[in-house]
Amino acid sequence: MDLSPEELQFLSIPDIVRESISIPKQSPKTFYLITLTLIFPLSFAILAHSLFTHPLLAQLNNPSADPSQTHHRWTILLIFQFCYLIFLFAFSLLSTAAVVFTVASLYTSKPVSFSSTVSAIPKVFKRLFVTFLWISLLMVVHNFLFVAFLVLLLVGIDTQNGVLFVFSAVVILSVFVVVHVYITALWHLASVISVLEQVYGFVAMKKSYELLKGKIRCAAVLVFGYLAICGTIGAVFGAIVVHGGDKYGVFVRIVVGGFLVGVLVIVNLVGLLVQSVFYYVCKSYHHQGIDKTALHDHLGGYLGEYVPLKSSIQMDNLEM
Repeated sequence: MDLSPEELQFLSIPDIVRESISIPKQSPKTFYLITLTLIFPLSFAILAHSLFTHPLLAQLNNPSADPSQTHHRWTILLIFQFCYLIFLFAFSLLSTAAVVFTVASLYTSKPVSFSSTVSAIPKVFKRLFVTFLWISLLMVVHNFLFVAFLVLLLVGIDTQNGVLFVFSAVVILSVFVVVHVYITALWHLASVISVLEQVYGFVAMKKSYELLKGKIRCAAVLVFGYLAICGTIGAVFGAIVVHGGDKYGVFVRIVVGGFLVGVLVIVNLVGLLVQSVFYYVCKSYHHQGIDKTALHDHLGGYLGEYVPLKSSIQMDNLEM
């Protein structure tokens, strides 16, 4: 990012995306290896997951299935789901750590390589994981409240009044989506904070909440756009690759599946780059300069380089 801190706060959504896309050009080999080893497995697992679960679910829904086989298939399904979630969360955190660390290194003119990024990931991962646990707790509470309101809707509203029932359901669903998008934005920004500042967990979430003030609309558009694109890719993959066996041949399904995996890889990479750039935009908007020397030393600490911090990462004025 060649823009000055004062200019970052004025970036529009297209500018943020454009700036994010240009970052890999500064170290193409590093980002190529990050994409190949971390983001590609993550993207492939997200889409391929339904390929393995669909046959099992079809067999479980078969009323003529042998009860003993059904129990066995349920066991396989639960084990597979557990392993999938562990893989998904692990590679999601690893990808976030790698991209945020690399972008920050480029921002501070620190030498960048894939080996240095991999070396830093273990220490970064611990901080990200704690933050992720706090966000997961918040998500659980959010989903519980959503289910509770749905139950209250079914119990307290006359289902015979179709207009009132549909209106109430739409309102509850809209609130759920809005809050879900906000929590996702909070999570993404807190993840970057956990890597670049001396805080993590609940404190990182609190800092994320403060930084989002004044930029909530921008964050919501970016997060909703990302989720909508991912949802569309998943829907097309499901319709053609997973459930399209009767309409499409094997070759078409393989080509479409490979293309969609490639698109999702690009979307995930750009999404991680955007959340990194958005952090600097929020810091600039709140006039919280970033001391590049202190940030450089902070990143070096992940690599075992002992360089005492000369100042806090947050400063009122940036010394260029």
